[in-house]
Amino acid sequence: MNEPSRKPASMSANHASSAPAYFSVWDLHAYYGESYIVQGISLDIHEGEILALLGRNGAGKTSTLRALARVDSPSVSHGEIWLDHQPLHTMKAFEAARNGLALVPEDRRIIPGLTVEENLKLAQIAPGHGWTIERIYQLFPRLQERRMQEGVTLSGGEQQMLAIGRALARDIKLLLLDEPYEGLAPVIVHEIEATLKEIKSHGITTVIVEQNAIAALKLADRAVILDMGQVVFDGLAEDVLNDEEMRHTYLAI
Repeated sequence: MNEPSRKPASMSANHASSAPAYFSVWDLHAYYGESYIVQGISLDIHEGEILALLGRNGAGKTSTLRALARVDSPSVSHGEIWLDHQPLHTMKAFEAARNGLALVPEDRRIIPGLTVEENLKLAQIAPGHGWTIERIYQLFPRLQERRMQEGVTLSGGEQQMLAIGRALARDIKLLLLDEPYEGLAPVIVHEIEATLKEIKSHGITTVIVEQNAIAALKLADRAVILDMGQVVFDGLAEDVLNDEEMRHTYLAI
C-alpha cells in the first residue's frame, strides 16, 4: 500500500508550536513489514490523565503503543509525537525513554537470573532516577517481601507489579501499559487498579491498552477507540460506558 501523503511543512510547524496537550500525537502512520497498521492516528492527553486505548483484536492498539514508544517494530513512516514539548518522533527508543516515556509490554520482560531488587536497581542505572526502591516497596509491599526472589519466578500479578515498579524507578512522564490485566485473577486486577490510581495521584500520565474494556473504562478519564488502525471515538470514558451501541459495535461488549 502506498504511504500517506505528506502534510505541508507549515502545518507541521503550526502543530508543533501549538503543543495543545502534555502528550500529543498528530497523524501517526506505522507499518509492520508491508502491513499498514496505524492509519493516521491523532490524540491529545493532558498531564495526569489516564487514557484507555481500546478496540477489538487487530484494531492496532499494541502497534500504536509500540509506535509511540519508538521501538524498532512497527516502523513509523509519518507523524508527530510530542511529550512535554519534546519531539519524540525525532528520537530513537532509548532517547524517548530518557525523555520520560516508559512502555510496560504485555510479556513484562522481567530479566531472568536477577532478583526483584536487582531488576529495580538495573532500571536506575540510566540517567534520571525516578522513585527510590523504598518508595516502590511502599507502593508494592509484596515486592519487598520477595525482594531476594528471582523475578521470573514471581506470580503473574507480582511480575506485573515488578514491571510497573521498574518503570517508576526511572524518571518518567508517560506510562504506556499493554494488557496489564492479562491472565490475572480479579482480586489482583483490583490491586493493579488501585496502584494505577495511586500513580495518577502523583501526576504521572498513563495510557492503558486492555481487552478488559469495562475495567479500563472505569479506571480511565478518557477513552480513544480504534478500528482498523483509525480513531473512531475520542472522548470521556464514561460516555463509552453509557453507550451500549458503541460498546457493541467497536468493543464487542
